Amino acid sequence: MGIAIITGGSRGIGLATATRLSREGHQVMLVARKLDELELAAQRIRDQLPEAVVGICPANLRDEDAPSAIFDVTEEMLGTVTLLVNNAATNPWAGPMTELTPKVMDVVYQVNLKAPTIMIQEFAKRLGAGDHHGAVVNVASIGGLHVEPLIGWYNVHKAALIHLTRQFAAELGPRIRVNTVAPGLVRTQFASMLVDAMEEQLSRRLPLGRIGEPEDVADVISFLLSEEARWMTGTILTVDGGSEVMGMF
Repeated sequence: MGIAIITGGSRGIGLATATRLSREGHQVMLVARKLDELELAAQRIRDQLPEAVVGICPANLRDEDAPSAIFDVTEEMLGTVTLLVNNAATNPWAGPMTELTPKVMDVVYQVNLKAPTIMIQEFAKRLGAGDHHGAVVNVASIGGLHVEPLIGWYNVHKAALIHLTRQFAAELGPRIRVNTVAPGLVRTQFASMLVDAMEEQLSRRLPLGRIGEPEDVADVISFLLSEEARWMTGTILTVDGGSEVMGMF
């Protein structure tokens, strides 16, 4: 079994992924900014799976030194990291890109693109040239595949994350596989405003008749990290209830 770091691991897709990996016997390190939320998330996993090995590491991914510290803590507590899920994201702005401020630009870049890049660099360095093989999953968005109003800057970075996946897949194979999931609308705190306002309307438009749950995405992330996906790298899997089919974004 592997040792996994999951950023944005205290709730939503990150917590669902940590729970799924723990159920499979992996050891997991949850990373997020708030210690209290991490403690609650770890306890939720242990309540379901008393034998789970779950560590927590509070960190602000806007700090470029955070990835090194996260790996230090994980190696000391659990051992060599073999699985990485770059799930943390932020979106402090909704509106036309003509009105973006440099401060907002920097925050989105630092969390949504710079941090995953440094995390993968650190992962590759720590895995070294030993016997370990590794797998990375980046959590993008179907917004990275389209032009849409209001969250364009966020989606620019999700598009960049998709390309980053392909670039690292080319550079790090065969010892490290790098893939992406691109979720549609999922019931998370991150998407709560849209879900609360339009769930019924959006669900009717989807071929599968409902918006996503974090577990829907976690199952696909688990697959991409597993040996069953051993001949997959540089792949982008949409997990969206069929919104691509309907041209929704």
